[in-house]
Amino acid sequence: MTLRTNLSRLMRRPPRVSVVRLYGPIGMPGRMASSLSDEFIGPALESAFGTKPAAVALAVNSPGGSAVQSGLIASRIRRLADETKVPVYAFCEDAAASGGYWLACAADEIWVDGASIIGSIGVISAGFGFHQAIAKVGVERRVHTAGARKAILDPFQPEREEDVATLREMQDQIHTLFQTHVRERRGARLADIDLFTGEFWTGARATELGLADGIGHLPSVMRDKLGEKVKFKEYGPRRALGQRLGLVNGPNGVAADAAAAAAAQLETQAMWARLGI
Repeated sequence: MTLRTNLSRLMRRPPRVSVVRLYGPIGMPGRMASSLSDEFIGPALESAFGTKPAAVALAVNSPGGSAVQSGLIASRIRRLADETKVPVYAFCEDAAASGGYWLACAADEIWVDGASIIGSIGVISAGFGFHQAIAKVGVERRVHTAGARKAILDPFQPEREEDVATLREMQDQIHTLFQTHVRERRGARLADIDLFTGEFWTGARATELGLADGIGHLPSVMRDKLGEKVKFKEYGPRRALGQRLGLVNGPNGVAADAAAAAAAQLETQAMWARLGI
């Protein structure tokens, strides 16, 4: 065995996989401490691809959220994958639903647990109407606008048909964008049925429908593809010292108001509960 052969073996490194965890509801930056946004997760994605790994693995566990932030994150993933020529694999955990599935579709392959919740390809808007409640307690609502539609969908005024029609038109447009994204990414793998009703399925059924490529977990699938010696490195958002010590709340390092934090927690729980989780 020559010296050159020995040096070559010593210098040959095992394949590396960059792991990025896309956990929690997807929302506007700073709205809740645990929410995903492009601003929050973007630097971690840039670093994960920047090291030129053998692959990037996305660990997805999200009930959905903002369509805009879902689109921004997914677009960043595809841009980085195309620029670096690095394959991307998504591994769905408890749920990749709604915006969570939007993120998973940014990968070249989607892997699931048999009991994962997958799909929910739709758009939802929910709220409350308080106009009767405030009338009972003797409160008069006063709203003054410049622009006839400025107070559209005001929860303290009776619901108007034209407001609902406007909302549904917007939902239809966003739903079309979602469907286009899924069709472009999944292509001929999708079953020839309507998968865009907002319904969701177990991982096992989602695999049969072409929404996922197989049942498997991140370590074992990556070892099957790249060998037993593959190495994993996790990339995540950097948190300030105050956040790590629990002194501040959220990615922006702003002290959380107790009521706002409680409301955000309830909103998060409601998103998961919609999936039965």
